[in-house]
Amino acid sequence: MSKRIAILGTGVVGNTIGSKLIQCGYEVKMGARTANNEKAAAWVKTNGDSASQGTFAEAAAFGEIIFNCTKGDISIDALTLAGAKNMEGKIIVDLANPLDFSKGMPPSLIPSLSNTNSLGEEIQKTFPASKVVKTLNTMSCNLMVNPLLVPDDHDVFICGNDEGAKASIKQLLTKDFNWETIVDLGDITGARGTEMLLPVWLRLWGVHKSPNFNFSIVH
Repeated sequence: MSKRIAILGTGVVGNTIGSKLIQCGYEVKMGARTANNEKAAAWVKTNGDSASQGTFAEAAAFGEIIFNCTKGDISIDALTLAGAKNMEGKIIVDLANPLDFSKGMPPSLIPSLSNTNSLGEEIQKTFPASKVVKTLNTMSCNLMVNPLLVPDDHDVFICGNDEGAKASIKQLLTKDFNWETIVDLGDITGARGTEMLLPVWLRLWGVHKSPNFNFSIVH
């Protein structure tokens, strides 16, 4: 498994994923629009010598695997700044959702990235030389790295066009994030389904008053 990982995005998802990966022995560079981003600097200070920061492009060049932890409405822009050349041949793990908050809560899905398209597909089309794997986007960030927050069996979904890339990320999910049940939904068009779960997820969050829940497929 690759030991150098890029995190694109300085929010709570990027912080949580990056910190867990460092705990698991990876070197992680957090990327932002500017090399001296204050949130990234605070994260680096907390996580020690295995943590570093830079621009989106610097992080993408550093990482052998790239985690897209940006907000879905800016993901394409952020990845464009990261540079197609810096991501060529690499796995992009897409955790983002194409949510539109312009009319407040709860958000809707961005029309051009839903139903007959998805953010995962759009990233793959925009960066065809990269291997996009969509996963972990149907749950809270704390649950992403600690499935034991929810008792009993529950599932993480994964999809992508490259079987080798999916196998690598399945190994990471199992070995480093302790996931037991991974449901492979096939090619990257499976992202349409997982991204469309977000409106349901947000309603459930409102009902339960807690993000510590997940989906379990019973058959």
